[in-house]
Amino acid sequence: MRHAEVAYFDDGGRPLPPDEVPLTQRGSEQAEAAARALAGAGIDRVITSGLRRAVETARIVAPQREPEVWPDLREIRSGRLADLPQEEIEEAFLGAFRGRVPLEARFLGGETMGSLVERVTSALERLVADRDWHTALLVLHGGVNRAILSFALTGERCFLGGIEQAPACINIVDAGRDWVVRVVNYAPYDPLHAANRLTTMEELYLQYRRR
Repeated sequence: MRHAEVAYFDDGGRPLPPDEVPLTQRGSEQAEAAARALAGAGIDRVITSGLRRAVETARIVAPQREPEVWPDLREIRSGRLADLPQEEIEEAFLGAFRGRVPLEARFLGGETMGSLVERVTSALERLVADRDWHTALLVLHGGVNRAILSFALTGERCFLGGIEQAPACINIVDAGRDWVVRVVNYAPYDPLHAANRLTTMEELYLQYRRR
């Protein structure tokens, strides 16, 4: 699943350190809805990226399991927006997850998609090779989840950007030699996604514009 809602800018419009942003009140409620949806799932392992928003979500959703920290599953790193030409900012946000993203593309001038895909896929292979678990909950990030789902759907190291990931959404995947994708982007608090049809990157761009 993806971590629940956070705010990347304070009330004055100043950016917050992205690794340390906590869940909002609505984010906590989203995580609680996910916990109810996953009750009885028989989770025997919880893995997070170690970033605060992922760990906080995991502790709400699966409080009976101490979350493991896998740094390879951290979110894709952006560059400094101040280093991007102003006329390219809008496309950098709105085009970041468009279609099958080239692996050499840099996310907001930062890490390449290829770097993200390689470290995430390597972590997946390590997890699948460890047979000492049955049902694992991975509480991660929008970009990371896209990389996982892209691999599960295609069997290739690629990045399909059109797989939207709402806050605290649940994806269900059978992992192994034959990957099976069963559920994608299920948001228990808004199953039909009727409350908000903006994508993650559209939301971030609006926050940036307001700043």
